[in-house]
Amino acid sequence: MKITSQMTDGALLKLIGERLARQRLTLNLTQGQLAEQAGLGLRTVQRLELGLAATHLWGFVRVCRVLGLVERFDALIPEATTSPITQLKLQGRQRQRATGRKTATVEPQQWTWGE
Repeated sequence: MKITSQMTDGALLKLIGERLARQRLTLNLTQGQLAEQAGLGLRTVQRLELGLAATHLWGFVRVCRVLGLVERFDALIPEATTSPITQLKLQGRQRQRATGRKTATVEPQQWTWGE
């Protein structure tokens, strides 16, 4: 099944868990072996594979490291690129803050009857 933005969070976590389980089986690892190599408890690995959200992100990263999936994070969260114009404006510095959206301030007008 393809991951789409229309999926619920629960369905997405379940699908990720199933994919982790398939990758573990491809590498011929038991849940216990994976847990040991990742430095996690067996129950944590089981919960990840079931798609239960009560696990920590660091546990997910450790499991992905053991399964050889860390390099694929680059596709998940690509490095942000800066336009050439912005690069010229920054003059080699790194951007530190977002400017935020500026809202136009509209002065309230006094309403009068019959104008």
